[in-house]
Amino acid sequence: MSIPPLVEPADELTIDEVRRYSRHLIIPDVGMAGQKRLKNARVLVIGAGGLGSPALLYLAAAGVGTLGIAEFDEVDESNLQRQIIHGQSDIGRPKAESARDSINEANPYVNVIVHNERLDNDNVKQIFSGYDLIVDGTDNFATRYMVNDAAYFLGIPYVWGSIYRFDGQASVFAPKQVENAPCYRCLYPEPPPPGMVPSCAEGGVLGVLCASIGSIQVNEAIKMLIGAGEPIVGELMIYDALEMEYRKVKMRKDPKCVLCGDNPTVTDLIDYDSFCGAVSDEAAEAAAGSTISVKQLEEMLAERTAGERDFVLIDVREPAEAEINHIPGAVLIPKGDFLNGSALEQIPSDKPVVLHCKSGVRSAECLAIVKGAGYADAVHVGGGVVAWVNQIDPSQPSY
Repeated sequence: MSIPPLVEPADELTIDEVRRYSRHLIIPDVGMAGQKRLKNARVLVIGAGGLGSPALLYLAAAGVGTLGIAEFDEVDESNLQRQIIHGQSDIGRPKAESARDSINEANPYVNVIVHNERLDNDNVKQIFSGYDLIVDGTDNFATRYMVNDAAYFLGIPYVWGSIYRFDGQASVFAPKQVENAPCYRCLYPEPPPPGMVPSCAEGGVLGVLCASIGSIQVNEAIKMLIGAGEPIVGELMIYDALEMEYRKVKMRKDPKCVLCGDNPTVTDLIDYDSFCGAVSDEAAEAAAGSTISVKQLEEMLAERTAGERDFVLIDVREPAEAEINHIPGAVLIPKGDFLNGSALEQIPSDKPVVLHCKSGVRSAECLAIVKGAGYADAVHVGGGVVAWVNQIDPSQPSY
């Protein structure tokens, strides 16, 4: 369905801007009026990471007059495999500032507004206010639900994208602009169970997939801003990079949606961390009083080497992760084996059990399973192998 342009045209383009955007100006569906709308547009991109990187660069190149960057993280070397807006010399810098400098280099006619802070219930509405459109490049469910709700309350449409390994999704949510259009909660009424969907940091992502989905987001953003074509409102774009297959799935507004339905129960921002949950209640209960630090584990391993102690240390990550780094003496039993029950056949019953993963989330979930199977004294390592590398063995790479 076509949507009226979100932005009124700017008064004029300078001679230099006409030269720069000439390939847009000769497209009938863009033309001078469309380019002036882009110049007058204010777009907020949430995240300067995998999706935000290509989105910011292409929005800037397209001539969006004002670009906001909401990002609080710093550039890490592991980001450079996909976050193309940053470079080697940016490692350790705030991502928002690094992205700003890249945008200024790509197009000096763009006004960049840096929001170098974490979005939360206290600032999200204030930061969103004044923007015409939001491009959501976040990578966690709590922030996605917060973005959806805040945008809905403010009446701002937004373009959403998601990536994982070889798979990507994208859509446009504009329930206040289009009658009977769905919101993100219509698509995903509830977040997945804690630990069920790994993050990109745990499961990985093909670097170029970010460009594929990020470019779709920018394409839809431009269409919305200038009123061209039919944005994918009410449609979910699904991309499989391995099969090189795109497909669209129709979405409908859920009349029972707690936000945009007939009888909404979510009338203001909520506690999104609690709503989504980092770990399940069972995992949190299991980890309470049964979490050790990497310093304690180091001492335990030294005692085991000296023959003064015996226990089994189990790494619940995936084999590909264990090839990157490891805690010495750990036995690899992936989390999936705990979920299907086969891990219990591999765990000795005559030794204490210590579990670890990358950060402590998956090991807490496995700890609940192990304790439920009767291993009452089992513990897990808080911070996982990330803490081990940072505090005990910095010679190993992190990821």
